[in-house]
Formats: sequence, structure tokens, C-alpha cells
Amino acid sequence: MSTPKRSFRARKRFGQHFLSSKWAEKVVRTIDPQPGDVFLEIGPGEGALTFPLARTGAPILAVEVDRDLLAALAPRVPPNVSLISGDILRTEVLPFLTGLQPQTPPGATGAPAPRRLRIVGNLPYNLSTPILFKLLEWQAQTGMFFDATVMLQREVADRLAAKPGTKAWGALSLYLQLDTHINVPLRLPPGAFNPPPKVHSAIAHLTFQPRTVRISDQEIFDRLVRTMFSLRRKTLNNVLKAYDPKAPALLLALDIDGMRRPETLSLVELARLVDSLASAKRSAVL
Repeated sequence: MSTPKRSFRARKRFGQHFLSSKWAEKVVRTIDPQPGDVFLEIGPGEGALTFPLARTGAPILAVEVDRDLLAALAPRVPPNVSLISGDILRTEVLPFLTGLQPQTPPGATGAPAPRRLRIVGNLPYNLSTPILFKLLEWQAQTGMFFDATVMLQREVADRLAAKPGTKAWGALSLYLQLDTHINVPLRLPPGAFNPPPKVHSAIAHLTFQPRTVRISDQEIFDRLVRTMFSLRRKTLNNVLKAYDPKAPALLLALDIDGMRRPETLSLVELARLVDSLASAKRSAVL
């Protein structure tokens, strides 16, 4: 089984940039397929990742929005690859995944490897943020995924893995780090793709995990994050005044310097602030 030769012109409206076979091998090594794995692939394109992953014998559910690409893949993929035509943001894929089970190699002895449901994909860069939030939504609903290894614009990958106090730290960092552990194991030049994008790329590896920071009121958290990072160059005192005129007083009680910038707040500090705002809200109602 071999990867099909390139025969399609990339379509700008789908954000298509086809990964070369040389770099696909590096990405697959980064994914590190193991016995028991089941893959959901977002955007298989011409099959650069699909075919090497399929050679491991792992079941793969591949979702592709481009019907022409899908039609070309269909007669070439092996039986362990299932194809779905659709937009990953609107397609109901979870029912299909529940029925996919890893295959036991012939002659294998001992207990089978535990099933791990994994996400892979070369995401269209113009849709990467909504797709990442869709993955969080699925995980919150089902808790069924082990990890996600996705291709992103390097700037977005750096934002995911950013630390408080850095320029890249923002709302995307906060939301993804609430529910995943993130690292960036591989960076790719524009020449790794055809056509080459105008930006550098990176692989982000997200391991889903239980929240280590408790958010007591999600609505307050969401509003506060939106306010903070729309006014990120202002001090916390001024940001909180825009949120609630009484809120800056809470910073004193929490021993948080109100002259700090919003991007310096850690998840733990932000969770403490949400707790205080939620408590003040309940007291006002009473």
C-alpha cells in the first residue's frame, strides 16, 4: 500500500496545504502509534498521514470536507480506514467512533492493549481555533479521547503552550490548558507543504486530563477572560473596573497586585478571582 501520487490542486477556500511524504514520516513518529490505538483523522487530504497510520493496523475514521479528495481516497484506503464526507465542525462523528475497536494482531498472546481514542490532523489554519474548541467540547461531553496531535500555524501552537506573563499567553492558552497538557514537539518550514503556506507550522500535542484548577462559575470565568484579553494592555484594576466597579477591591483581599497586566495572571490566580466574584455575586443576591 502506498500513498497516492499528488493529483489535486490545493483549494484556497478549504485552506489546503498538502504535507510532503518526508515530513509526514516525521509527524507519524511524533504521533507514535501504539497497539490499542483508534484514530479520528481531521482532514486526511491526499492521505499523507492516513496511509502510514493505516499500515499499523489501527482503525481510522477520516473526515474530509473536500468531496473530490474523498472520492480519490476511497478506492485506495485499506479496510481499516473509514471515510466520512463532511465539515468536522458540523459532522456527528462520535457515534461512528464508539463502534471502532482496535484489532488484535494474529498470533498475539496475553491481554489486549487498552483502547485509546486519539485525534490527528493537519488543520486548516483559518479554522484551527474553532476546531480546537470543538475538541474540548467533545471531551467535556464524553471524556473519551486520550490525546490530539494536530498541525497548526506556529504562532497558534506557541499560544497554546504559552506561560503566564508572556506575549503569547491569552484566552486560547487559558481554555486549552484547563483541560489538556500541551507541548510542541515538532516545527515545520513552509517547504514541508505543497503549496507552501506563507507561515511556519508546528505540531501541537494535547494530552487530555482532568482539570487541575477548579472553575466555580463558568459564566463568570468566560466573561472575565473576554474582558481581560480585550483590554490586555491595561492594569488589572482598570480591567476589573470595566467588568464590575467593585471588583478591584477583591484583588486586595486576594493579595494580587492591581497594577499587574491581565496576561500575568495564572490559571490558579484567575480561578481564585472567579471564586471571589462568584461569592460577591451570591452575597449581593441575598
